[in-house]
Amino acid sequence: MAEYPETEFLEFVVKSIVDHPEDVECERKIDEMGVLLSLKVNRQDMGQVVGRDGSTAKAIRSLLRIVGVKNNARVNLKILEPEGGKRPERREPRADDRSRDNASAEMQEPKIEEPKGAVDKVIEDIKDL
Repeated sequence: MAEYPETEFLEFVVKSIVDHPEDVECERKIDEMGVLLSLKVNRQDMGQVVGRDGSTAKAIRSLLRIVGVKNNARVNLKILEPEGGKRPERREPRADDRSRDNASAEMQEPKIEEPKGAVDKVIEDIKDL
């Protein structure tokens, strides 16, 4: 294991959540912003490390900041993109995706329709007065 507490902590957490713990590599550098930890993981484990909408990565960064405060250091995490691990290009939305989006938009904004002729009836009632 590494001799620095933030590096040891990062390796422990990441190795606990990935399927290929033997491929986890952590590099520590000191720069003008504080301690920079660069994390390399197996290409297949990127989704587990990043999480949905980056939630797992945010949580790990928050915990690293706490470890850094405890050791009087500002700790930043950089997750390195694995070789051949570029994100696939976004596909064009399919027709059923669009209809699903439209259906959810309609559910969010209910339309209030007046009964036909209701306005005309009110106008006639006012005229009769």
